[in-house]
Amino acid sequence: MADRLVFVHGFTQTPASWGPVAERVDPPTRSVAVPAGPDFVTVALALGDGPATYVGYSQGGRLCLQLALDRPDTVHRLVLVSASPGIADTQERAARRDADERLAQEIERDGVDTFLERWLAQPLFATLPSERAGLAERRADNTVESLTQQLRALGQGAQPSNWERLAELRMPVLLIVGGLDTKYVEIAHRMADQIADARVEVIEGAGHACHLEQPERVAHLLASW
Repeated sequence: MADRLVFVHGFTQTPASWGPVAERVDPPTRSVAVPAGPDFVTVALALGDGPATYVGYSQGGRLCLQLALDRPDTVHRLVLVSASPGIADTQERAARRDADERLAQEIERDGVDTFLERWLAQPLFATLPSERAGLAERRADNTVESLTQQLRALGQGAQPSNWERLAELRMPVLLIVGGLDTKYVEIAHRMADQIADARVEVIEGAGHACHLEQPERVAHLLASW
């Protein structure tokens, strides 16, 4: 039987964001999408049913990486989509923590809808078609409390850097990144250089949210890997 797939979404996204990928994976696999929040590890460990392939995007990728490092017995394979191990430089990490706090305060001041519109207007998502952004689902599933909690507890400024721990990974690791997301293409290759069994797949013509832009391509990579 094929591996069970556990999908973990990124900041402002919802478990449903992985639907277009999960439904295209061939051959079919058992899959579940879990929320990316401070209680992620508790939820992941409660799934049971043996080790699984964890597939995480951006913030969700950092959570999956942390799980693979701390509980390798639960992660058979690891797929990181547009994800990084964090910020190694302590001053840069502190600056990111301050920036995330300012974002949290913006959400508290302006509300979820206004924040989501600004968030998706970033150059990072310039190639993401509006019909694939899942704005309605993001508005329905996110609250001021959930978004600010994620920024303050799970942002790159709050989470530890795992760059120096990458060599601990012993399971196969697939690193997927959009070709237009040049910063994360570089990060993916730097990560692969430090992981014993890693492969980088670049999706040409896609940006940071490559799993939303080209779900069929991401599904093909998962199935073939």
